[in-house]
Amino acid sequence: MFQPTGQPSKQKHPKVKVLDPDIDYSKAKSVHSISSWWGIGGIFIVLFVGNITNYTNSHLPDGLRNAHLTHFPNAFIAERAWKDLKILNDFGPKPTGTYTNEVLAVDFLNREISYIDQLKNRNQQLVVQNQIVSGGYVGVYMNKSAANVYRNVQNVVVKLVGRSESSTRHALLLNCHFDSVAGSPGASDDTGSCAVMLEILRVLSRQSEVNRYSIIFLFNGAEETPLQASHGFITKHPWAADVRAFINLESAGSGGKEMLFQSGPKHPWLIEAYAKAVPYPYAQAAAEEIFQSGVIPSDTDFRVFRDVGRIPGMDFAHTANGYRYHTRYDSIDYIPLPVLQRTGDNILALTKTIANGDELASTERYAQGYMVFYDFLGLFFVSYSADVGLMINLSVVLLSIIIPFLSLARSTSGTHGKQIRSETMTGFLATFLGAGASGVLCFFIGLQLDAIGRPMSWYSSTNLILGVYCCPALLCQCVVHLLCNRLFGSKTTPLSLALKVQARLNGVNLFWGMITLGITFTGYRLAYIFMVLILCSLCSSIIISMCGLQNTVHKWLIVHVLFQIVALAWSTQFYHILMNMFVPITGRIGSSINPDVIIGALATFATLFSCSYLTPLLFLLKKTDKLIGELVAITLIAMVLASSTHVGFPYRDDAFKAPAVQRHYITHTVRKFYDYNGGERYSDSGFLLQELDRNARKTIEGIAMPDVVTPMREIPACEKELFCAIPFYSIWHQVLFENYWLPGPAPVVRQMVTISLRQKEQLSEHEHRLHLVLKGSFQSSLIIGPKAGSTLKRWSLLSEIPAPIEFNGQRGHFVLLTAGVESEPMNVTLDIRHELKKYDGPLVDLLVTTTHWEYHKEHTPVFNRLLARVPAWAHVVPSVAAVNSYTF
Repeated sequence: MFQPTGQPSKQKHPKVKVLDPDIDYSKAKSVHSISSWWGIGGIFIVLFVGNITNYTNSHLPDGLRNAHLTHFPNAFIAERAWKDLKILNDFGPKPTGTYTNEVLAVDFLNREISYIDQLKNRNQQLVVQNQIVSGGYVGVYMNKSAANVYRNVQNVVVKLVGRSESSTRHALLLNCHFDSVAGSPGASDDTGSCAVMLEILRVLSRQSEVNRYSIIFLFNGAEETPLQASHGFITKHPWAADVRAFINLESAGSGGKEMLFQSGPKHPWLIEAYAKAVPYPYAQAAAEEIFQSGVIPSDTDFRVFRDVGRIPGMDFAHTANGYRYHTRYDSIDYIPLPVLQRTGDNILALTKTIANGDELASTERYAQGYMVFYDFLGLFFVSYSADVGLMINLSVVLLSIIIPFLSLARSTSGTHGKQIRSETMTGFLATFLGAGASGVLCFFIGLQLDAIGRPMSWYSSTNLILGVYCCPALLCQCVVHLLCNRLFGSKTTPLSLALKVQARLNGVNLFWGMITLGITFTGYRLAYIFMVLILCSLCSSIIISMCGLQNTVHKWLIVHVLFQIVALAWSTQFYHILMNMFVPITGRIGSSINPDVIIGALATFATLFSCSYLTPLLFLLKKTDKLIGELVAITLIAMVLASSTHVGFPYRDDAFKAPAVQRHYITHTVRKFYDYNGGERYSDSGFLLQELDRNARKTIEGIAMPDVVTPMREIPACEKELFCAIPFYSIWHQVLFENYWLPGPAPVVRQMVTISLRQKEQLSEHEHRLHLVLKGSFQSSLIIGPKAGSTLKRWSLLSEIPAPIEFNGQRGHFVLLTAGVESEPMNVTLDIRHELKKYDGPLVDLLVTTTHWEYHKEHTPVFNRLLARVPAWAHVVPSVAAVNSYTF
């Protein structure tokens, strides 16, 4: 047994059972106890470190201007890139097929590239090609399969010729897209990237030294449609065969840092090049695994280059301020020079490193497995192979458990190993039960806020998450630790309070160690997230053991807290990454999922991740009531703000230059239905309103008042028409989300895609071939629904047929048809097999929808009045659609 470290009291005491050998009887408290106010101080430490990491996540370098060219002649100049972006931004929205995209944007790119060519160094050679390409592929997204067919989409392709062009012709590809979604200028997604690429081309072409390998700059004009122009390049452009690696520049937000979130696959040399080249690292292997899991409703050209071209590469995206993504606020007003400067500096350095390295000569020689990679607050970058990662994770976990145990056992001369193990298991159990209990509590809070009609109260005021979810989670974890101490803690332990708390902390090591090893052995690389957390604890344990501080008064605690500040910097950066990514996403995932449950789960995890090594310290407090009381008070205040005040209103306009809008799509639609003989059965018209988040229905009902909207699956057309004759433009989202129908007068649709039957041919007793003609060069979709007894066997659109999609109890094949430059009528053949011999009746229903984006001049007064009812804190994308239903 240890001797008391304080001076023994001379006062006589009655004989009592000693619970702690380090009791200071003059104060009836352990000498290891600390003031109750330190509980509140701990919360402030967490918040302070969190604010620092929030700053580091958003800090950007100063943007260089033209005046800096004198001192930095070979540097990326953000002002020049910003001027290019300004021109592209001022064209407005640029959906594929519109004049702004197919004419204005393409002309600007060609003109600017021509200027760059004129001012290049005489040693450099530029080759420019404009590609107009048609093709298609079957895409699977969100478990839905569809044919993606494109005609005459455009690419502007530039090759900066390298020294090896005459021999190997190997090249590095840089890709961006200049098209945008309707209703958005696309400054960040993705013309900002195109402006960066123009400036990189400008800088490299003016240098006297020629790069070792050629660099191909692909400015593609159809990414949002989706991923069509990149597919056209990689499958049909003659330079595609030369590409050995690529860098894809994308955006899922507006401004901020560009994150490396996908690489390879299985080409570690790319990560090594990144580590060597970039001055401002921001990369997480965990982001790669999360994105590729499909939980984020998005995709990039990376998929096409990787899966179709079989080319390794790197995917970068801006993820900050996702509220502005695909809205009118994705404009140059929110893209300052530092955003372009940071991206430009990084991508320029990376491009030069790869284009002059050895790997492009034979990339397959360097395909040696996966890499674990991450940065620490942008200060430094760490990377190693997945095999090395397994050894690191295993070593850190084992050492983090063994060293503290041996250290504590040594401090008790090896006589109290059983008590140390018992306290360790109590710490593990308290952490495990605290995690589960806090998750359940936050789940019920999310359900309750949704039940009272206040979901997403944190959407525009994300600090509410700290009070609504993080504080209850921490409160629950603290209470569980106290209960476990009462139920399972030894009442007669010979261990001092300091040793007991350190043993409990070793139980936290055991908890995270089991998670780390479980993730590691299932093959996921993101286990490093937890390994770094454990590593901080391991480092503090080593120092405490080496210095013999285990049973000192507060010295061990100071060491532990100092390393936990580092751990907090690590963990709170992930809190910001997760919330910056997923909070805006909840505004576009539809209404079927309760977003409060998602954010509550993330907040619970983040709280446990950040505070699990601090929670056991509450046993050092002389009293825990101040800490518990503060957590209760913060929770109650946050709940009142979220449920009863305007602070909890989810949306915000741009009055304070921080918009967080609700999203809406409203389509003014006319529908015509034709019978087997070609006669018109009937027609109707109205408005389709799409529900994109949990609160959208209330807004939609308010927009429609005094009329009443009908849920999509309940409209009369669902009883007899294919797919309810809904004007689907994207089967992936619209089938999953709820839509509402509001009857109204017909829109003005001067041009649309129509289908006519040119010939019906009998191929055999059971098979028939329909020769169809599609007239019209617009954005459209086609749903092919074989009649009962019929099966679509072959078609002329693609070499394969996508699996049918089910909707409203019906099955049909979905085809997305995109047109860039105006094209000729399209001949299509369908080979259909019928179960009856020589059947001579209707074989198939066809539903073709033409969608006109940026059609504002043709909006009717009724449509304009409806759009005027959309609140200022909402973003609406209006469109006009014509639906034609045929039976052949």
